[in-house]
Amino acid sequence: MNELLKPKVIISKCLEFDHCRWNGNIIKSPFVDLLKSYVDFHPICSEVEIGLGVPRDPIRIIKEEKLKLIQPSSSEDYTEKMETFATKFLNSIDIIDGFILKSKSPSCGLKETKYFYDIKPGSAVIDKGAGLFGREIMRLFPHAAIETEGRLMNFRIREHWLTKLYTLRNFRKVKESESTNKLIDFQTRNKFLFMAYNQNLMREMGKVVANPFKKPFKSVSEEYEKLLFNLLKNPPEYTSHINVLMHALGYFKKELNTREKAFFLDELDKFRAGWIPLFIIIELIKSWLVRADNPYLQKQSYFNPYPEELMNFDIKDTWRGRSYWNPREKRDLG
Repeated sequence: MNELLKPKVIISKCLEFDHCRWNGNIIKSPFVDLLKSYVDFHPICSEVEIGLGVPRDPIRIIKEEKLKLIQPSSSEDYTEKMETFATKFLNSIDIIDGFILKSKSPSCGLKETKYFYDIKPGSAVIDKGAGLFGREIMRLFPHAAIETEGRLMNFRIREHWLTKLYTLRNFRKVKESESTNKLIDFQTRNKFLFMAYNQNLMREMGKVVANPFKKPFKSVSEEYEKLLFNLLKNPPEYTSHINVLMHALGYFKKELNTREKAFFLDELDKFRAGWIPLFIIIELIKSWLVRADNPYLQKQSYFNPYPEELMNFDIKDTWRGRSYWNPREKRDLG
């Protein structure tokens, strides 16, 4: 299928890399451990970087007119140190494709970090949001693939994050090549994938690649990149996936018999109802590609957007108790 390059990912060092949590622990993450073979990880602990030791007394965010990062045991204010480090470190980054951050952390959290009323024991939680380091990441890298290890246990969130991560990495190679032919090939290989995300933007991207006014590569790639960022902002709707899968079925009119087509449509109904995840139907189509000589379909990234070893990760856990992968489920997946 397609070449899959190693994305560059900054990760909270306490996730599988070092015993640097406030209590001296390391956080085990089977998914992060698996990713080590497929991702170029760059671990960082922002709290250690600003001088906090291991172990250390916890810090928390106090919500006043401005968010403050305070260590209750000492009443020390680490706000300026964290903001200075975050700005300096993140501005020093030349190339990055994604981030995996510690969920709920006062430094690295993205959405679920607790904001307290004051530093007193038992103080009320009055809001939730990003940690100070995580907030700066989202400000400076709004288009990167950014998630926490906790949210990546959700099947659909993980699927979207991986797809975005590898798509951005592959596009980075195209930009570095400064080759119009490679940009055209990138658009062609990703047509089904982009169709699933947003058909209108997919068509706009095709027009940019066509380049009727013969603009220089840099101008075309920058315009294309803005559309790509917009397209990958949110995961596809399940109805868009169904449209793409039906479109793919049309390429096998001669290869499939009536019973095979009926089986496929039954499986599609199961996906529509939320009974099975997307990758099961994709695997079915990939099995047809083994016997069907169709170079156009064989190179479509939609059927292999990231290493398949990551596709089947921890299915039982993501299905347990709740339908985390249910395509109809309206959850905060962005």
